[in-house]
Formats: sequence, structure tokens, C-alpha cells
Amino acid sequence: MPTQIEIPHHLLPADGRFGSGPTKVRVEAFESLLSRATDYLGTSHRRPAVKSVVGRIRSGLRSMYLLPDDYEVVLGVGGATAFWDAAVFGLIEERSEHLVYGEFSSKFAASVAKAPHLRSPLLIESKPGTHPQVVADLSVDTYALTHNETTTGVLMPIERPDAPGLVVVDATSAAGAVPVDPAEFDAYYFSLQKAFGSEGGLWVALMSPAAIGRVESIVGSGRYVPPFLDLRLAVENSRRDQTSNTPALATLFLMAEQVEWMNEQGGLAWASGRSAENADAVYGWAESVAFATPFVSSPGERSPVTATIDFIGVDALEVAAVLRSNGIVDVEPYRKLGRNQLRIGLWPAIPLDDVEALIDSIEFVVTALGHER
Repeated sequence: MPTQIEIPHHLLPADGRFGSGPTKVRVEAFESLLSRATDYLGTSHRRPAVKSVVGRIRSGLRSMYLLPDDYEVVLGVGGATAFWDAAVFGLIEERSEHLVYGEFSSKFAASVAKAPHLRSPLLIESKPGTHPQVVADLSVDTYALTHNETTTGVLMPIERPDAPGLVVVDATSAAGAVPVDPAEFDAYYFSLQKAFGSEGGLWVALMSPAAIGRVESIVGSGRYVPPFLDLRLAVENSRRDQTSNTPALATLFLMAEQVEWMNEQGGLAWASGRSAENADAVYGWAESVAFATPFVSSPGERSPVTATIDFIGVDALEVAAVLRSNGIVDVEPYRKLGRNQLRIGLWPAIPLDDVEALIDSIEFVVTALGHER
């Protein structure tokens, strides 16, 4: 059986985790958490032990993104999915424009479309493997963008349109691995289980004064906002280095460790450089062999963190199954995209040596399955 194929040990990466999320958690971060098991885990999130960790996250991200003094780092419970719903109630005034080019960018738009207090959103779509362009529209007060579409492996530049309105960016798989100018966004929000090598269940948003002002004006207008989704509460609690609801303490700690580790290496410039180097290796390899090709045809739109590689004449799922049986995991394609491909995470925590070993392992498996390079 194919899954009985054994990849020689010298070809295997030192760490076989290449998932697109949750991603590789550094062993060093986990060991640091373990050392705090008795005085941190199982304690109140309103006490100094936890508040100090939230403070580390907020100060670390401010430093990483070189945020202007009047921007704020805000935390909340529920992941990026919860932030979508919070934005429906607390950021969009009347109408939003959504750039849709994959599963996750479509989900926020779907939530907005069902909101009875908002006008129907303006949708600008493009086929998977590409990204659309922002269209300035005076009927819109919020532009909903996605920096990196995890499902398709497409990267989109974040640029503010020449029109009034908030720019709200889903950065879940770009944050911590792709450069961005804070002047181009008002809310740059993300979950923690991607480039930041933590776990799910929490969200972070880098918010401009305009975004915070919009939150306050909507609350002041009398619109009903469910307490769990109240961004004003999230802002107020974050200023006290806490979350309005009980957070996952392990997730917070792993996030703080990862942010500080990345800043020690050289911050966002270092992290984005490492992911770009990993991506160059994978895309360059895919263009050099007969049985594979990058799914995203335009090099400038290819994601540096989630590479989608189409296979030609080779069953990608079969390759993934063999890799998994040898300890190389989570390179299967996104299920709803329905393509014969691998999707490979290329996060800052993954060294180039492991990416090169993954490539060698794929080539070995393809040959063992009876295909020529």
C-alpha cells in the first residue's frame, strides 16, 4: 500500500508540521509555558500574572508593527470569526464593500448580508487563484479586505482607497509574516494560530483612532450590540491589559512568547523575510518539475505563507497520505477548493532546512509511487 512507503530518515524534516492553521507551535514556547504551570495556568485573568502576559502581547505587537502612538492593540475572545460578527454590530455603520476571493473572505460578507440593520453589502469577487481590486464607492463606509486568503494561497496588497471609510482587514494568515503599513488600515485583525504559532479562540485587532471612534459612535447611537461582541468593552478591557471574557491562558502565553521571539530575531522584517525565503524555495521547485505547478499563476499574488501547489498526473492526496504516515502532516488541500494539490504552510517558525527537506520528501514519494520527476 502507498502509505507503507518509508521515506529515508535523512530526507525528513526535523519537524514535520506544515499546516496552514493551527500551525507549528515552537517547542521552546511550550516548555516556557510548562515552567509556569503552577503560578500562571488556572489563575484569574484579572490578576497580575495574566495581565502581565496580555501587556507583553500588546507592547510586543506595537513594537513589531511600529504602530503610531494613537493606534491601539485590542484583544477579544472568539477568534477572527467572532470579530466578523463584532464588526457587523460595532464597525460597519450602514454599508460595507467586501473583496471576495476565497472561503474566508466570503464568510464575513455572508454575515453582513444577513444583518437586518445594515444595507446589502457591495461584493467585488474574483475567481480562486486571483484577487479583486478595491473600488472606491461613496455609498460605502467600511471596506472589508483580506490580506492573505488562506484557502487559495493568494496575497493581496493592503492599500487604502481614495475615498472616506474604514479599512478593515482580515489578517489572520498574514499577520506576523507579511509587511503592512498601519497608515493603510483602521482595523487589522487576526487569530493567533497562524504565523504567531499559538492556539485558536482569541482575536487581536490593531485599531486606528478612526476605528475606535466608529465603535464609540455606534454604541452611542443606541444600536443594540450583544455584550460578547461589544468592541467598546474589548477596547476598555484591553487598556487594562485584560479581556472582557475569560480567555484561554495557554493561548495568551504562547502568543506572548512567539511575539517576543520574533521581535528578538528582527521583528516583522525578519519574519516576513523568512516566510518569503521558504516560499521562494517551494514555488521555485514547483516550477522546475513536470508534475507540479503553482496554483496562483501571477507570482506577485502568490502567498508567502500558504503555498498552493497543483499536481499533474499525480494524486496529491495519495502523496499527502504517504507524507502523513512518515510524520509530515497537514499538507492536504483545502477541502472546498476541490483541486488536486498540496497546501503548504511556510510560517516564520519553520526553517528553510525543513522546507527543503519537505521538497526532497515529496520528490521521493512521487518517484516511489511510480512517477517521473
